[in-house]
Amino acid sequence: MGKQPVKLKAVVYALSPFQQKIMPGLWKDITTKIHHKVSENWISATLLLGPVIGTYSYAQHYKEEEKLAHRY
Repeated sequence: MGKQPVKLKAVVYALSPFQQKIMPGLWKDITTKIHHKVSENWISATLLLGPVIGTYSYAQHYKEEEKLAHRY
C-alpha cells in the first residue's frame, strides 16, 4: 500500500487594513457594563481588595515606624 497525497484547501482569515471596527461590541455601552459588574460583584471585590489594601497599609505604617525609631 503506497501513500497517496491528499490535496488540502487552506483557509486563511485576516483583517483588512481598511477595517476600522475590529471589536465594536466590546466598547459599546462600556460604562453600563462596568457599573453592572461592580454592583453585581461588590462583595467579592471587597473580600479581595480589603486584605490587599490592609496588608499594604500595614506594611507602609510599619516601615514608617521603623524609620522613625532609628532616627535618634
